[in-house]
Amino acid sequence: MAIRCFVLDDEPLATDLLKEYISRLPDLQLVGVSNSPTQALLFLQQNAVDILFLDIQMPRLTGFDLLRPLNNRPKVIFTTAFREYALDSYEFDVVDFLVKPISFERFLQSVGKIYRFLPNSSPQPEVAETTRPAKEYQYFKVDKEMIKIDLDDILWIESLKDYVRIHTISGSLVSYLRISYLEEKLPPNKFVRIHKSFIVSLHHVQAIAASYIRVNNEELPIGRIYKARLDEILQGN
Repeated sequence: MAIRCFVLDDEPLATDLLKEYISRLPDLQLVGVSNSPTQALLFLQQNAVDILFLDIQMPRLTGFDLLRPLNNRPKVIFTTAFREYALDSYEFDVVDFLVKPISFERFLQSVGKIYRFLPNSSPQPEVAETTRPAKEYQYFKVDKEMIKIDLDDILWIESLKDYVRIHTISGSLVSYLRISYLEEKLPPNKFVRIHKSFIVSLHHVQAIAASYIRVNNEELPIGRIYKARLDEILQGN
């Protein structure tokens, strides 16, 4: 069952970011987005929403003011640049309180909490304390699907201008993303950019030479401007 989400923030850049995050997760269904608190209030009074991603400080109507008249109040994840609202926010039985700028990793933590608050959603499996830590993963849009890939399975990533080809231990796929975006989002302790066209997984590196890195028996070139950073990482290891 899809979790119906609504995003309200008076800043278009903030709503665009949350829309992009929500689009990566197939369990979430975006049913509305607004930069106007008054328009959002009318929508929420007439439509069922499971999770409301809500800014607090907005013109004419704060996030707190918007919630008070709602009879069927959705669960709320506050998104704000002001930490001082944290205590006041818990008057509304919030799921989480996110402080801008919001990373995708922090967004995922909030989404994980949703399953504890929504009785009709499928519960996430509990993990015994003695089991290994859960694998890190990322969702990638491939054609019309969001494909989940364990980060440990990625060998290297190849730039195709506005797209990337992700090479994994089980094959490759193409996703509509820029390599510069992934360079910022992937954990730096696991991945390093070695060229304008390549990011490699440090775990899967087989050999390193002056001009190339070998991964999965493929020699990938090391760009001149990336060599100093690569040497710094290798010396740290």
